[in-house]
Amino acid sequence: MTDRHVIDTRTEYDSSLRAIAAGSGPVAVDTERASGYRYSQKAYLIQVFRRGAGVFLFDAPAIGCFDDLNELIGGEEWVLHAASQDLPCLREVGIDPRVLFDTELAARLLGMPKVGLGAVVEDSLGVHLAKEHSAADWSTRPLPQSWLEYAALDVELLIDVRDELEQRLVEQRKTRIAREEFEAELNAEPKPPRADPWRKLSGIHSSRGSRHLAVAKELWESRDALAQETDTAPGRLVPDRSLVAVVKATPRTKEALAGMREFSGRASRTELDRWWAAIERGLTTTDLPEARRSTGDHVPPPRAWADRAPEADARLKRAKPAVAEIADALGMPIENLLKPSILRGVAWNPPAPQTADQIGAALRDAGARPWQCEATAQSIARAFVEAAQSGAPEPESES
Repeated sequence: MTDRHVIDTRTEYDSSLRAIAAGSGPVAVDTERASGYRYSQKAYLIQVFRRGAGVFLFDAPAIGCFDDLNELIGGEEWVLHAASQDLPCLREVGIDPRVLFDTELAARLLGMPKVGLGAVVEDSLGVHLAKEHSAADWSTRPLPQSWLEYAALDVELLIDVRDELEQRLVEQRKTRIAREEFEAELNAEPKPPRADPWRKLSGIHSSRGSRHLAVAKELWESRDALAQETDTAPGRLVPDRSLVAVVKATPRTKEALAGMREFSGRASRTELDRWWAAIERGLTTTDLPEARRSTGDHVPPPRAWADRAPEADARLKRAKPAVAEIADALGMPIENLLKPSILRGVAWNPPAPQTADQIGAALRDAGARPWQCEATAQSIARAFVEAAQSGAPEPESES
């Protein structure tokens, strides 16, 4: 097996650009990050493959900016697997595809039972692709040869996979569907920052009272600031379970905090002053968080609909099996036909009148693609009419 080489100088980078330009056809791209090890989600290795050119493994931090590569082949079709995971870190270094083929998304639209890269490669090409280094710390330098071989294979077979999936899309008459989905993925807006991100602290739901939540908030924010400062995954500094243990115990002195066996992690003692200051802020603040975050105008969970809005509950219960039947006929997961959140939103707040055209417009406004509206609007409108004609179900009485 030939040793894989990492390109980490501008001279080698410039030489690789000439080789890639001399290749032909689509460009396969993948990235390796250090999730679980680093705070950032930046790429540490970027792999590129093009027929007639070969595989190129770029040390992303060493090269820094890839504007030249993007300018050179930006108009070509870029082939990625699960592109939504890689596009943010690619754009961060100047790579911004204009034409996309996502092999994972294509596999979903084709109804393949497993859509991980290894499973799709095996299904498409009959080649077993080992995935033993997928969770490695790719910020490591130098990178071991076994890791580089793994990274190279991730792109070396991707164009062949793309060609096979494209043929299947043609056979199933789903090429237009796929193009709309790929385009939507390219143009998707970045997710807005999560409100109250500290509430995602694993296990915090078992805490009671606003004061405990205030302590949890201060500890989480303090850990997050240290994680950003050191570019370390927060859980590697102090695990969630340790922070939650502190919240539940609410130690009243720094010595009591230091004596907690459950308070573990590489920074639990070296940053003891930081954690104690966070606890003190939580114990003294007058700005206490709400026990439950307000949902505002968001659609409530469907389990509450029968009592709160029986008409909406009836619409959703009629529409869900109708949409599931269409997804089954098309041979794809229901969430790829229509996001459940979109269906819930239209059932909760339907247009008037509830015609297929109006339903289609409401679906489009909620983010559904044209093909999705065409495939589902008529059936959803019919389901809503049937729900109204049958009458909303009586709320179940409590025994």
